[in-house]
Amino acid sequence: MQENTYNMVTILGATATGKTALAARLAAGIGGEVISADSRQIYRGMDIGTGKDLSEYTIDGRAIPCHLVDIAEAGYRYNLFEYQRDFVRAWEDCRRRGAFPVLCGGSGMYVESVLKGYRMTPVPENPGLRATLAAKSLPELTKILSSYKTLHNTTDADTPARAIRGIEIAEYYRAHAPEAGAFPAIRSLIVGVLFDRETRRERITARLHARLQAGMVEEVKELLARGVKPEDLIYYGLEYKYLTLYLTGLLCRDEMVEKLNVAIHQFAKRQMTWFRKMEREGFEIRWLAGEMALEEKVARVQEWLSRGR
Repeated sequence: MQENTYNMVTILGATATGKTALAARLAAGIGGEVISADSRQIYRGMDIGTGKDLSEYTIDGRAIPCHLVDIAEAGYRYNLFEYQRDFVRAWEDCRRRGAFPVLCGGSGMYVESVLKGYRMTPVPENPGLRATLAAKSLPELTKILSSYKTLHNTTDADTPARAIRGIEIAEYYRAHAPEAGAFPAIRSLIVGVLFDRETRRERITARLHARLQAGMVEEVKELLARGVKPEDLIYYGLEYKYLTLYLTGLLCRDEMVEKLNVAIHQFAKRQMTWFRKMEREGFEIRWLAGEMALEEKVARVQEWLSRGR
């Protein structure tokens, strides 16, 4: 295999851009399998709120394998070190069996950790640092987190607990550099799906209401009934944060819907900021217009892939 030959395709983009459908359809057409790069789809029982859209992995009656979905119990706090470990296992398994890996997701931390190829190490808790950050507001914590230039994702920092953990990780890697050369040589075609801002907003709001109608409230109620602690669901942010606040009586339904809608829009904006940062750092992302027909998107990616495969 030549050094410039692709050995993976990465499909990324903000939330509600149709990444899953594209990744599944592409995998079906190239003899591939999907590897998720979503920080919340790893949890069992968190289906509607994370947008697993598992039905989209069935193409013409054939199930397309998707790795790193439903691999941890809700309530657990999965981390970047574990993701890299599990990604390598999935990627190597695909390569060994001749299946072409298609990485798909919007968690910038996960995507970039794979594409940069630096092996992360487990980060211990820092009680002293946590104590100094405990009284700070979420905007203050987010500002601190964004000041670090080491690899860490700010797109998920929508709760103080997550932001503090992010700072803890970034501070640790300031003194303990990730280990170079301990990761497979990934040569990925990187494809992004892009809608204009107003269309993206419309899609996010429409999808939120569709998910509420599909039983997202009941999904979170079931997680609470199973014994998942409210603070753990709040830690996951977005849908699970606001629906838990609603179900525990801290928000009325209208407040929940309004605040959640705003939070998802803000999240999508932060995702795009993250991907633009990746471009500034030298990653070539080939953007596809979201309005293109799915078949056209797949054909375009296959064309790009054939030139480097």
